[in-house]
Amino acid sequence: MLRAIEGARSAPTIVSPLWTMPGHLARSGPLTSSISHLVDGARQSVTCSTYNFQRSSALWAALRRAALRPELALRAYMDTSAADQHPSHSAPTTSQVAEHLRPGTVLRTKEFDGARVRNHAKFLAIDHRFLLVTSANFSWSAEHGNVEFGVFVDDRNLTEAVEREMLDAEDQLYERVHAVTRSRSE
Repeated sequence: MLRAIEGARSAPTIVSPLWTMPGHLARSGPLTSSISHLVDGARQSVTCSTYNFQRSSALWAALRRAALRPELALRAYMDTSAADQHPSHSAPTTSQVAEHLRPGTVLRTKEFDGARVRNHAKFLAIDHRFLLVTSANFSWSAEHGNVEFGVFVDDRNLTEAVEREMLDAEDQLYERVHAVTRSRSE
């Protein structure tokens, strides 16, 4: 029985490069700008971790669409300092992200051992199977203009291990951000 379960869970790992280069100079693998299509194709879950969000990112709209799909569980990890210290129209605060991704779960870094934790992990996990690890922040420039590199991995065991590691660290490193709905008079 255990061998059957092990055999069913073992599948070859598929790894592809993921690039952003000006003028679409990358010659191998998909482009970072295709990430939003991965989110749109999710069936069960989307977990993302980033330093910051930019409203200009195609992922910003894709995550909103995912959050509104009742069959999907959405979880986002972000850096408190990056989002809340210098808010701008293009860069939402953690509360604005929570509102945008409601009813999804948004978590921001908190203090640990007397210092604020920095979240610089940039990844996207889809359906507990596909894992994208990238140097790119979730912004238009990272999707279209910068030189960015990542790997897209089709490996359920690795993806689940990454998600499990984040969940295990959650209580100590992150706090949940609650969406604040503004009244019409504001």
